[in-house]
Amino acid sequence: MALLLCITQWDAARWLDRLRRLAPDRDIRAWPDVGDPAEITYAAVWKQPPGLLATFPNLRGIVSLGAGVDHVLADPALPPVPLGRVIDDSLTHRMSEWVVMHALMHLRNQAGYQALQRQRIWRELDPSPEARELRVGVMGLGVLGLDAVRKLALMGFDVAGWSRTPKQVDAIPCFAGEDLDRFLARTDLLVSLLPLTPATRGILDRSLFGKLARDGVFGAPILMNAGRGGLQVEADILAALDDGTLRAATLDVFESEPLPPESPLWLHPNVTISPHNSSISDEEAVGRFVLRQVERHERGLPFEAPVDIARQY
Repeated sequence: MALLLCITQWDAARWLDRLRRLAPDRDIRAWPDVGDPAEITYAAVWKQPPGLLATFPNLRGIVSLGAGVDHVLADPALPPVPLGRVIDDSLTHRMSEWVVMHALMHLRNQAGYQALQRQRIWRELDPSPEARELRVGVMGLGVLGLDAVRKLALMGFDVAGWSRTPKQVDAIPCFAGEDLDRFLARTDLLVSLLPLTPATRGILDRSLFGKLARDGVFGAPILMNAGRGGLQVEADILAALDDGTLRAATLDVFESEPLPPESPLWLHPNVTISPHNSSISDEEAVGRFVLRQVERHERGLPFEAPVDIARQY
């Protein structure tokens, strides 16, 4: 029985070395050096080639190397075996750091001060509002979203959350399902941490932006997306920024990655870009998690973070 590591767009050799050091007695292989396909019983994957997993007749389980699984589910020939995803405290904390950092940068007008610095101008801009005056809405209340809303609330922001199904989070207002419009209407800063599914693809579009609050401290709402690039319609983001529907956008994920050099997002004065690094995986922790999932499944136990294929998360 062998565990196959199948990675594209990352350094597969480094991951293979890490897994083999963590489990020296286990047969661990890396695509494309598969060996006998019949010996592959588990696969740990990141953006695997479509159809590859269907070539392993004795495959018993698949683990995504990230918190998202849209890259796995995009495979039209995906075998009907259990699918798990990574849940890691480090990954969760790093995402919340990114969200809180950029929320504070918008709150304190850091972009304005950076512009003054480039001009060597010493001047105080208009006083910033307090965190309690800025209504932040987080779309997606999974593991990442739940941690983000709690940490934003600790910083004093007026936080609410929205999810597909009802959730309860301490004293934080939570909206669900058809309450989306009410959630948007009270949101000055929208943070998207949604999974990418057929229901959420393209959800961050002109129609949604038009439903965000326009009576907030900044006069126009701000968008932050660290979920998946397929959630956003980039042409609509640019148009909304140019006509004032949006004040600013902070984006960590994109429709096409890496973001093409010719994309107008790069040079737009009201866009902040990071290279899909909001939640950097700790390879040691992720490797241990993946191996633990395989060991659990071999003992007849389910994955710790199983994916509901029907919901696609």
